[in-house]
Amino acid sequence: MDFQFKAGTLPFLVSMPHVGTDIPDDLAARMSPEALVKADTDWHLVQLYDFLEQMGASTISARWSRYVIDLNRPPENTNLYPGMDTTGLCPVDTFGSAPLYLPGQEPDEREVRGRLRHYWHPYHAQIGAELERLLSIHGQVVLWDAHSIASVVPRFFEGRLPDLNFGTASGASCAPGLEQAVVGIAQAQERFSVAVNGRFKGGYITRSFGQPDKNVHAIQLEMAQCLYMDETPPFAYRPERAREVQGLLQQMMEAAVSWVRT
Repeated sequence: MDFQFKAGTLPFLVSMPHVGTDIPDDLAARMSPEALVKADTDWHLVQLYDFLEQMGASTISARWSRYVIDLNRPPENTNLYPGMDTTGLCPVDTFGSAPLYLPGQEPDEREVRGRLRHYWHPYHAQIGAELERLLSIHGQVVLWDAHSIASVVPRFFEGRLPDLNFGTASGASCAPGLEQAVVGIAQAQERFSVAVNGRFKGGYITRSFGQPDKNVHAIQLEMAQCLYMDETPPFAYRPERAREVQGLLQQMMEAAVSWVRT
């Protein structure tokens, strides 16, 4: 399979589009040494969110690296943040601006279309199908798009990123009450810093599937990786750090489920 999917019973689906680390062998042979480090992966999120199955949430997570194709970018490869730097649908450089490909080995338009067909569309089709299934059962549903990133990436933002970065497409992807229910819990604690619709307003998944007028509510959470792991190779998971944030994550998700059931 090109992704991992598990159907749950709650009106709640969690997507992890950037956790994949696999790169096809023929593609890896064309890539630079920097690419094969896969530094821009959303490392260990499946482990961090390991309470989801017990909760009864549906989950979908990517198998393939975002360097193969970015599942959270528009299929037309338009910039979701006009005027700001970003990586593309089939990126050609890392977050640190290092080339992903050996000279002359970048994908052409035909190859990009093939990756869209083979990797991107099935992932999005599965999200759509699961949202429809849950909607038919519960009448309302929440899509939580889970991400993480190094806390310092000068290419994209100045200084250190806040710990928890919520995106709701500036309020367009979910009902205000749901945003308040989730973000209010984060803002009530003092351990982690919080931003809402700041540098990260939600990627394509949040913006395209979040339709609160149709009872589908989407929230993206971009988390600073230093909260639960080492940000340098080999990117080790740190359970003692992870435990501090896991309880808060579960509390916020339970609040989202409670809200959507009211």
